Amino acid sequence: MITEVDDALRTMVRTALGGAEAEVVFDAPTTDWAARRNAPTVNLYLYDLREDLRRRTRGFIETQTPDGVVRSHPPRYFRLSYLVTAWTQRPEDEHRLLEVVLGHLVQHEVLPEHDLFLPPGADPVVQLLVGLPPPEDRGFADVWSALGGELKPSIDVVVVAPLAVRPGPAAGPPVREPLILDAKDVVPDGGADVGRTKHSPPPRTEATGPAGGADRPTSPKARARGRR
Repeated sequence: MITEVDDALRTMVRTALGGAEAEVVFDAPTTDWAARRNAPTVNLYLYDLREDLRRRTRGFIETQTPDGVVRSHPPRYFRLSYLVTAWTQRPEDEHRLLEVVLGHLVQHEVLPEHDLFLPPGADPVVQLLVGLPPPEDRGFADVWSALGGELKPSIDVVVVAPLAVRPGPAAGPPVREPLILDAKDVVPDGGADVGRTKHSPPPRTEATGPAGGADRPTSPKARARGRR
């Protein structure tokens, strides 16, 4: 995920610069690194990576594959925060580079022409946030202090990208035939009477009549008429 986002942002910055001769790197802008710069550079430093808990969901997602149905967890979304800075010999040139990059980035609310792998159930729109305030628990001055450098004009760029979670076990092969049910009688000893099913009529016996039911008891008058 991080590598694909890096490539997409690098492409956007190079498009913004056009034919300008400037490098696009992802190095930590420390004091030692800045001292070694001898060419115009736009730095995209990934300084923070955290999950967007507001977009976390539960349950499973079922995906139909040639081998059956695969169950997987929903993707989880992460906020990748980049500190975009320009480095030249003169502050005016740095400002011009930042202006060109900022003018191109703010035209996009989603990450264009990316090659991110979108797991099942992921939002196809990869959100791009430019110039938003930093998180409440940390300011840009704290980032520069941690890097050991001096505060410098920068653009905060955040990409909200999905991350695939491990897939679950296969739910089974696809159903290709209809369900067929067959029930059988159970004899008193607990075994199955395999000779006939519940769909076949019971055999006639002395205790059953023509319709398969037991003969009803007759009255004395009926028995007397029968003896005549």
